[in-house]
Amino acid sequence: MPINCPNNNIISGARYMFEGARLLMHPKLRPYILVPLLINCLLFFVLTSVLLSYFWTVFNEGTGWIPESIQPWVEPFAWFVWFIVGVFFLIIYGYSFNVITNIVAAPFYGLLAENTEKLLTGTEPPPESLGRMIPRVLMREFSKLLYFLGRGFLVILLMIMLGFIPVIQLLAPLIGMLWGAWSMAIQYADYPADNHQVRFSHMRLSLWNRMGSSLGFGSCIMTCSVIPIVNIFAMPAAVTGGTLFWLKELNEQVELDSNK
Repeated sequence: MPINCPNNNIISGARYMFEGARLLMHPKLRPYILVPLLINCLLFFVLTSVLLSYFWTVFNEGTGWIPESIQPWVEPFAWFVWFIVGVFFLIIYGYSFNVITNIVAAPFYGLLAENTEKLLTGTEPPPESLGRMIPRVLMREFSKLLYFLGRGFLVILLMIMLGFIPVIQLLAPLIGMLWGAWSMAIQYADYPADNHQVRFSHMRLSLWNRMGSSLGFGSCIMTCSVIPIVNIFAMPAAVTGGTLFWLKELNEQVELDSNK
């Protein structure tokens, strides 16, 4: 199948997610999504229960903490505060769902990305035994986790600080959403890159140089990952979509960046 490189923009990036979802229906890929779907179903019930429990605890305690004498003054701003809290919980939910799922299902997602590439191009990454692939993939996942935790902590601090500045505080949810989109693009475009054993730093640079498509792709994944039920199927679709992203834009971008 010929691979054409589209424009570097949000629409082309988001399209990879939808094309990836359609690819999941292909008979040759179905065997590779069964285990990830079972893992996703289990995590969905666990994490959704935990999220709802913590959110209502925070809501009840936060509402009861406000003295009755100042409640009339606080109420006009309460909607914004709970909006920030809700966005924060949704980001944590989507983030946790993705991180835990990807650590547990990483080897299966690597196989899904490999077979998606084989289906689309007729070729596949260099062969590698499961005994070597599984430890390498898991180490790659922990490297990504350290990257996400370190920079995510700084993003959360920035969001908290902006939350105390009038008007500018409106940027806090936007920053959180942009960081979530960037993280999702890294996570799911990395499976095919890792199959070709491209260094993590090189892969991030290629995504940075295709920022329009990266944010479009990552935003679509982030949106799907915070929607209950949808997020069960969104992760495998993100893997196949990330493979399309790799084939159509990132593979060529890695080569361009390497030759500079």
